[in-house]
Amino acid sequence: MTLISFDKQISRLITLESKRQQDVLEMIPSENYASRAVRKALGSVLTNKYSEGYPRKRYYQGNRFIDEIEELAIARAKNLFGVPHANVQPYSGSPANSAVYMALLRHGDTIMGLKLSGGGHLTHGHPDVTFSGTFYRSSQYDVDVNGFIDMDAVAALAKKEKPKMIVVGTTAYPRIFDWKRWREICDSVGAYFLADISHIAGLIVGGVHPSPAPYADILMATTHKTLRGPRGALLMVTGPGLVKDPTMGEKINKAVFPGLQGGPHDNVTAAIAVCLHEASQPSFKLYAWQVVDNAKVLADTLQRQGCTLSTGGTDNHLMIMDLRPQGVIGNIAAEALEVAGIVVNRNSVPHDPNPPFYPSGIRLGTPAITTRGMGEKEMKIIGKWIVAVVREVSNYRLPEAKEERVAFLKKVRGELQKNKQLQSIRRSVIMLTKMFPVP
Repeated sequence: MTLISFDKQISRLITLESKRQQDVLEMIPSENYASRAVRKALGSVLTNKYSEGYPRKRYYQGNRFIDEIEELAIARAKNLFGVPHANVQPYSGSPANSAVYMALLRHGDTIMGLKLSGGGHLTHGHPDVTFSGTFYRSSQYDVDVNGFIDMDAVAALAKKEKPKMIVVGTTAYPRIFDWKRWREICDSVGAYFLADISHIAGLIVGGVHPSPAPYADILMATTHKTLRGPRGALLMVTGPGLVKDPTMGEKINKAVFPGLQGGPHDNVTAAIAVCLHEASQPSFKLYAWQVVDNAKVLADTLQRQGCTLSTGGTDNHLMIMDLRPQGVIGNIAAEALEVAGIVVNRNSVPHDPNPPFYPSGIRLGTPAITTRGMGEKEMKIIGKWIVAVVREVSNYRLPEAKEERVAFLKKVRGELQKNKQLQSIRRSVIMLTKMFPVP
């Protein structure tokens, strides 16, 4: 029985989403297009199996072929990232980070991660509302006024706070990490070094960003961003990590299962294995380099048109556009860009005076549009469209009174849908996307 014959509503919505993905420029830097091969594994009969435990040590029968699939995924992860230990079972990045903390820390230990407003992640110790900021004592480092991580300030904070673990990784930082310096800071206070490479994993295996494997103790990577895989995660213990604690891999395995999770999603494990195989091909290295080249051209185009970018540019796949000079909030810019067929997300800027729900910037990147085959020529065109959209909405101002904001944004959305300039750009976007089909 086909989906369309059994559930027309869901079938219709999937078809509409497929068309939406084809007709827009997907520029949220944490999104990408998985290949047909990855999706084939993801939608396979493997979703029927239950496999609590690890290869050759399951709590259920019938895992002969599942064991081979997971062992293959593990071997590919170890080979691709140059590490001696890998776990491919984490459901996503947040549970993966949770497992590292559970494995190596005690309740109340101090962790150091980047502040959310500076480009960090909720699981890196964001206070009050997250497990990482509730179960552990959090001391967070920050970026300077230009958006750069001040390594001397980090070293001083580490010396003062003496964290048990330092988390290095971001969701909105456009620069390359000096992994060696981070190792020195961790060693100076005896801290574990967790490198959260969720955003840059594909750039690392593509050779366009240095790898933390020679320096960090643990690597955590999600598989659906620059790796172009399914929505899952990897936990890897490095050579230095095993020197620090020979049982670190075993501890992390136990934290993933039975500590935090039940049976692995075997279909996702297979899809991860496929994406790792794809990332080992020479063509993937070309892709990774093109992602960064495209980002740099896009950043340069935006700045030449008068836009302000955090840190003044990018070294990787993303950039943060500071809209304070235009007086526009990220919500309105993101809504307008979506009407024009360009999908980004609103985002805080360093030391943002606005609350996270009404931030002063937008975050955009090049992984997905590069997957479609777009290059530097298209980046220049897209950059000019983005600038035109932002200028079109520069007259909108968020009300000072909080109780007026919801109604204001609803009114703005209605007006944006009727905006002739945005609709004109939308038509041009659709023409461009037809030249570069979704894989």
